[in-house]
Amino acid sequence: MSQIRVSNLTFAYEGSPYDVLKNVSFNIDTDWKLGLIGRNGKGKTTLCNLLLGKYSYQGSIVSSVHFDYFPFKVNESDLEKTADELISIWKPQVESWQVLIQMNEIKMDPECLYRPFKTLSHGERTRVMLAALFAGENEFLLIDEPTNHLDIKARKIVKDYLAKKKGFILISHDRDLLDAVCDHVLVFNKSTVEVQAGNFSSWWENKQKKDAYNAAENEKHLKEIGKLRESIKRSRSWADKNESTKIGFDPIKEHDRCLDTRAIIGAKTKKMQLRVQSYEKRVDREIEEKEGLLQDIEKVVDLRLNPLNYHKETLIEARDLKLSYEGGKELFNGLNFKVNRGDRVILSGENGSGKSSIIRAIFQVLDEKNGVANDGKLLIEGRLEVPSGLIISYINQDTSGLKGSLHNFCVERNIDKSLLLAILRQLDFEREQFNKNMEDFSEGQKKKVLIASSLLTAAHLYIWDEPLNYIDVFSRMQIEKLILSYKPTMLLVEHDVRFQEKIATEVVRL
Repeated sequence: MSQIRVSNLTFAYEGSPYDVLKNVSFNIDTDWKLGLIGRNGKGKTTLCNLLLGKYSYQGSIVSSVHFDYFPFKVNESDLEKTADELISIWKPQVESWQVLIQMNEIKMDPECLYRPFKTLSHGERTRVMLAALFAGENEFLLIDEPTNHLDIKARKIVKDYLAKKKGFILISHDRDLLDAVCDHVLVFNKSTVEVQAGNFSSWWENKQKKDAYNAAENEKHLKEIGKLRESIKRSRSWADKNESTKIGFDPIKEHDRCLDTRAIIGAKTKKMQLRVQSYEKRVDREIEEKEGLLQDIEKVVDLRLNPLNYHKETLIEARDLKLSYEGGKELFNGLNFKVNRGDRVILSGENGSGKSSIIRAIFQVLDEKNGVANDGKLLIEGRLEVPSGLIISYINQDTSGLKGSLHNFCVERNIDKSLLLAILRQLDFEREQFNKNMEDFSEGQKKKVLIASSLLTAAHLYIWDEPLNYIDVFSRMQIEKLILSYKPTMLLVEHDVRFQEKIATEVVRL
């Protein structure tokens, strides 16, 4: 075991006037299972790149270990190579037998090592990379969001595998994974950085207690500041009034006063002015303490939603539904489910089981009713009822189409720009991001743009396809609270176990 010591780490990307990390300091042990928690854009992936030595920085990073990073980079030309060939590029010091041992631990067929990488599913690619990552020795590993795009079964396999390992930093927004895997957390708060023993839930419980205490102390400070300001006002008024009487007096009205009285009044006034200055310094200290108390409180701001009420009870109904693609395999058959008003139905199943195809089928049926042409490659058999006039707000899992400015995005979608920016601010978007093109946003920030757009769309039904990929924990909590408050009718594909438990009225398993 050794330590990694980070001191006064400061970094900004070239051309940016803003620091991504500023005076960050912490110490961690290399045998910890460390969860890295923070809002989107707080610099979690940037920290990993700095540990890897990719950028120049101010401050110091002291460590005796070698770092390695998940996911490994895969180019278009790499897709034709086998995983075994790629591992020789990713980790040339590792031999195939070492990887095969890890593949057995992560429940993978050894045959996957010798197949072209393009033939592997998302889950298989993730597990091969993790097996290669942990096949090395004397390394501290940086694991960046390993469960994105994975189904529940693959997530559980990855979770069980990582729970048996140590010596890594895990960047994840999956609360279930963080709780099962981590024994320490490194938290990028709003203004500070802290290291704490425990998992996400223990840290969050402690944070809520600390925030509640600080909020109560803040109220006490506000009352104290109010009393001190009143004392300042009274004392200054008395001092000013007495100061004005030092020079000149009416000998008839003030027969008991003489010239020597001027010195006495001056001394009393000076003493009172010093008292006023003391009050003012105390107010400044109280204000400074008050601001320190609130600097890291995460205000989970309530979002708003404008669902429309459809006149029919049932919005989507599938009976003995069978989906297949022209010239391809059958996805499933005999599927039955309903989406009634107020339902929040989650489609669950392994990747490739047909969850996103159900969404595509719904839009295909709606297009046919509205006389809109479609490619017809998705073959629908059985019954899939989608009523006419149904207004749907849709979030696609693919963010690659987000390009250009937020202004142009709002014009194309007929969205009020000021409202969109207000919601993005509530989702902790930094103001400087508003002037960037969307292709320069992080994946989490792109997802937030899609979510904000959907929230601004008044609809009968909200269909969200994996909306939480890359979304930070705090924003997930905001979205959960929003859904539970407004109870919109929803059809979702989402693999976050905690999210399913909180918001689903029904889970349809494929």
